[in-house]
Formats: sequence, structure tokens, C-alpha cells
Amino acid sequence: MAIEQVREFLKAHGLEARIHEFDSSSATVALAAEALGTEPARIAKTLSFANGDTCILIVAAGDAKIDNRKFKDLFGRKATMLAPDEVLRLTGHAVGGVCPFALPEGAAEVYTDLSLQRFDTVFPAAGSSNSAVELSCDALFTLSASKGWIDVCKGWQEENI
Repeated sequence: MAIEQVREFLKAHGLEARIHEFDSSSATVALAAEALGTEPARIAKTLSFANGDTCILIVAAGDAKIDNRKFKDLFGRKATMLAPDEVLRLTGHAVGGVCPFALPEGAAEVYTDLSLQRFDTVFPAAGSSNSAVELSCDALFTLSASKGWIDVCKGWQEENI
């Protein structure tokens, strides 16, 4: 089960106690925010895009949407989301529980979107549709082996940023 792989991964970093498991689903931003009692923007959703035989994972704030032009300018390809079976095959996580760590080696390139940086901590999924883990943005970046902070989202900017 993917959550067990995530639990072992986080345990190796001394962070397994930060995993939250819920009796109800946390498979969407709204459900995760409700389960955690936090604002939807703090949910760090992991979006999966086609990249030949691998995938690109972008971790973004819950209130952010992919800007297709920015994505294409950065990656040189159209932002094509993976089908659920492809997400599972490439990441080892089912849709609703996709997280940017405990991934099969070489299957994905992970990037973190700037939309997350306005929060001290965020909540990515922890490998199942009823879990999340609270991490600082720096910890998320490091644990996910992110290739970089990128700006490919829209709809989240606040006036004071």
C-alpha cells in the first residue's frame, strides 16, 4: 500500500509522526482542507503530467491552477494530465493520494510551484486518499527531491505578494 511506503520514507527522515490519517476521504483539496481544519490553499496538491515514458509532478497550492502558457513555455510541451491508471503506474500512488515522495526511481520529475511559498507549512497527501502530512515548504522541496521552484500556476496571487 502506498501509504506504508510513504510512512517508511518519512520515518527514515524522522517525520512519520506528522502523518494525519482520517476516517473520511481527503482525496480532493476541499475534503483535505475540511479534514485538517485548514484553508484549501494550504493543501499541497500534486498534479501529474505526461512527459514521454515518465511524468512531471507539480506540487502547487490548493487554490492554484495550471497556467497552460507558462507550463508550455517552461517544459516545451502541452500540459497533458495523466489518466488515473497512468498516475498509479508511474507514481505508485492512486489519484487522490498522490504525493511527491516515495516514488519509483526515474519515473517522475518533481517541481514545486511558487504558490506554496506564502505558507509556513503545507499539507501534501501521504500516499492514500485519506491521509496528509504537514511539512514546511523547505522540507517538502527537499523530501520531494524537487528540481526547482517554478511559476506555472495562476489564480492564487494575493494583492500583497
